[in-house]
Amino acid sequence: MHGSRLTGLDSSFLHLEEGPAHMHVAGVAVFDGPVPTYDEYRDHVESRLHLVPRFRQKLRFVPYGQGRPVWVDDPRLNLAYHVRHTALPAPGSHEQLMNLAARVFSQRLDRSKPLWEMWLVDGLEDGRFAVIGKSHHCLIDGVSGVDITTVIYDLEPDPETPAPPPTWIPSPEPSNAQLLADALVERVTDPGEMLRGVRALFRAPRQALGNARDAIEAVGSLARAGTAAPSTPFNVEIGPYRRVATVETDLTTLKQIKNEGGGTVNDVVLAAVSGALGRYLRARGHSTHDLELRAMVPISVRAAEEHGALGNRVSTMMAPLPVSCEDPVERLHLVSASMGDLKDSKQAVGASMLTELADFAPPTIAHQAARLQARQRFFNLVVTNVPGPQFPLYLLGRKLLHNYPMVPLARNQALCIGLMSYDGKVDFGLVGDYDAMPDLDDFAEDLEAAINELAEAFGASTSASQRTLRRRRAASSA
Repeated sequence: MHGSRLTGLDSSFLHLEEGPAHMHVAGVAVFDGPVPTYDEYRDHVESRLHLVPRFRQKLRFVPYGQGRPVWVDDPRLNLAYHVRHTALPAPGSHEQLMNLAARVFSQRLDRSKPLWEMWLVDGLEDGRFAVIGKSHHCLIDGVSGVDITTVIYDLEPDPETPAPPPTWIPSPEPSNAQLLADALVERVTDPGEMLRGVRALFRAPRQALGNARDAIEAVGSLARAGTAAPSTPFNVEIGPYRRVATVETDLTTLKQIKNEGGGTVNDVVLAAVSGALGRYLRARGHSTHDLELRAMVPISVRAAEEHGALGNRVSTMMAPLPVSCEDPVERLHLVSASMGDLKDSKQAVGASMLTELADFAPPTIAHQAARLQARQRFFNLVVTNVPGPQFPLYLLGRKLLHNYPMVPLARNQALCIGLMSYDGKVDFGLVGDYDAMPDLDDFAEDLEAAINELAEAFGASTSASQRTLRRRRAASSA
């Protein structure tokens, strides 16, 4: 076949990208030290591209929608288009950086080119600089993004000079006729795979029937959870422009809360988010009595041998958020109990099965299904927690200090919360619709207060929890 075909899950992110919903992920990496020259940075990126070959490829779409798109080498790859250089005006504050990040994040990627950009940002205060990286979700998920980070960056300030990268010769780009022929051939061969599955069914009927019952139970659990999201100010029509705010804390703080209160670090995060949502709604006159919101929580199902590979290997859980509970101790216990029940319910298994079924659906049906999903309220917001490397990284000798994630908004979801742990720190990236969340800064303060409230309730280190107050925030526009 000419090129590598997208999976059903990867292609669903293309189908979801309609109107004001942009399906790219991004991050703002802040470095300590003088900014490298543009040529120096561009050459550095070019020297690592052979380690992430998908960054040299673009999408080709099958004529008449007869198959999922394929990745093919881009013979006209222009690195100067993808690696860009800009600067902030004085004083180069964190707020100005987030303003720029929001504008970059608000612009859709050009599907006729490789689906990524990197912006080298000069002029930050305190002798720092930043890199805003942006990639389409069909190309990358959170965990594979962390793997790419460890490829682009170095593990020490002065690494050994690597061998020159091999000369890249792009494969010939297929014609529309070749793409169509490949898709039609696959249409014929896929039923053979299904027939082999039927034969396996008869060879092991008891095991197969047991697996089928598990599948039905898992998918049913997901469906029941997915219809329970109530109406909130966070679930309105969105526009194309975004705001960005950040919160910082220490991983030690979250682990101390977890050790004292039970559950997992992710439970602590969800308890803090629940507390922040409750604070935010009550301050605006909304009743939270008996209110429980739903968060879509992506879960990586990437096997150890798949680390470093691009594409999406994620499942989801619909996690209940007890925003009505104002007691931080009780709130954490409620979240931990609910998440334990969800794991027992095989909800994540059901989500994986649904995404795998997309591989067998005709592209037109998959497209309509994605559009239908975008119009439903299966969840109120997304909360995604990506574990990053717990050791320092360097770019051309400059140490990475912070890495704030930016996660896309789906239609009818005006708020998204991403967080990434790195070298003992946890950086939250809050993304809001520009019109629906004009007070995103206030929500950032509520999240900050909720983290500190949990730390105080469970006796976490005061010095660690107080570092949360060092957050530099920004509500930004396009």
